[in-house]
Amino acid sequence: MPLVENESRHCKMKESNTAITQISLMKQKLHAAKLALEEINTDRNDKLKTLIQFITHLSLACKGQNLELDNKLAKLRHHMHDFEQIDEALPELVDIERLLKSQYNHTMTRLEDSRNGLNRVIRQIQRINSAPDKLKKEITYFKQELGKPFHTVWEYIPKVEKLIFFYEEILKHEFADADNYEILPHHVQLAKELAAKIAEIEFRKDQRDQILVIKEVLLGDISLNNLLESYQSILSLLLENIAREKTASQDFLFALNDALTIVRDVVNNTHNNNQRCEQLKGQLNKEINLRVNNADELVVDAYDLSQLKIQLTVQLSSLRDSLSRKEALEQREQTILRKSIESMRKELNSMSQEANSYKEKLFEHQKLNLLDPLTQLANRTALEDRMEQEYRNHVRFKTPLWIAITDIDHFKNINDNFGHSTGDKTLQVIAMALKNSLRDSEFVARYGGEEFVLLLPDVTDEHISQLLNRVREKIKNIPFKFKNQRITVTLSIGAAQVMENETLEEAFERADAALYQAKNNGRDRVVIDI
Repeated sequence: MPLVENESRHCKMKESNTAITQISLMKQKLHAAKLALEEINTDRNDKLKTLIQFITHLSLACKGQNLELDNKLAKLRHHMHDFEQIDEALPELVDIERLLKSQYNHTMTRLEDSRNGLNRVIRQIQRINSAPDKLKKEITYFKQELGKPFHTVWEYIPKVEKLIFFYEEILKHEFADADNYEILPHHVQLAKELAAKIAEIEFRKDQRDQILVIKEVLLGDISLNNLLESYQSILSLLLENIAREKTASQDFLFALNDALTIVRDVVNNTHNNNQRCEQLKGQLNKEINLRVNNADELVVDAYDLSQLKIQLTVQLSSLRDSLSRKEALEQREQTILRKSIESMRKELNSMSQEANSYKEKLFEHQKLNLLDPLTQLANRTALEDRMEQEYRNHVRFKTPLWIAITDIDHFKNINDNFGHSTGDKTLQVIAMALKNSLRDSEFVARYGGEEFVLLLPDVTDEHISQLLNRVREKIKNIPFKFKNQRITVTLSIGAAQVMENETLEEAFERADAALYQAKNNGRDRVVIDI
């Protein structure tokens, strides 16, 4: 017997050691599997990041060409941030592939249309007989190259650049002796008109020095070449400003579109999750009600208390399990909802910031569009708005309204004798003096050149002459000094009251006629149309 017991213990120890060895091996395998899984997850995440970067670069490359494609790529980027949602992104890939093919076909069609357009332009250039022979040969070779279709935009752009080069060479040849052309009075008048126009336009701060240089050139001894260059420079600056405004508007709209797309996706996902949760909760409620009904039946049909106790324990355990699952489902639903709300809050905040920034820019531009850039007074557009407003008040409340037009006497002599920059400073000083002479309810605007318009509500017939003469005397007493020479600058003023059943235009014409009378009667005076 002792021998048998020893053998039995020996066998058990051997089996125990074998089991320990197997468990150790399983732990090693499990640890290796975890490491391998972590490597797979890391590799998967790295590849996912690379894929997201690729989609981002693709979005930037395609941005603005197709709005539907922009939306699809934005939605794809959103799905790609969560590996679990990649399956949901697969249908988007099919749509994106379709849109990319469609965009490619559209681009190729446009390229072909552009090639035909270049052919038409080059045929027109070939009709210019005065072009140098060498240039004519280059144009002929260029036309032959246009016979081949374009496959990419990058083949089209060099052709456009070459076409511009042909234009430049022809223009150089045509205007090589432009400085020798006779400058006619009409050219001088055009230069002065351009100088006057650019003084009314608000340019960016970094452009103002260049504008001042152009203005000095236009008001000096102008040549035909300088006049053409000035027109070209002004057009280039205006087109640049228009392009900047367009880009800013497009950037805002693209950002707004991306944000709305993300918010829409979050709302859709939240709605889908809520539907799934409602279905699961409905199933759990049915299961809970079933357990409660079963418990009721057991109580009704019970005869053995011990058996009832056992059965109720089973039912209550199932009921607790169902309630726990329902609670976990509700917590998960709340977590998803909080994340969705937070995501939408971030996107809406970002969208709000973009909108506020864009609104501020629009407000600044609107403000600039209503100001005269030289005098910083209201311009004609602002004057027309204020005139309509004051006229409505005049009609509604039956209050008096006066229109006064002022003109600086002999202003042309200031420009001719002391230069246009001195004339500009004179306008600025007088504009500020006019503004400071009026009450807050009264209004002054630069009408054009050296003319200003005053709107004077709630002024009686007895006080209008005193008010306007006080303004005239204030300007006359300003101690102007040009090139160490004291100069007195005076105003002529014509005024008219808006009469009952009279339009603003009719009252304005009477005020203008009164100004003309003030000029003819010797200037430096106020004439009121009664």
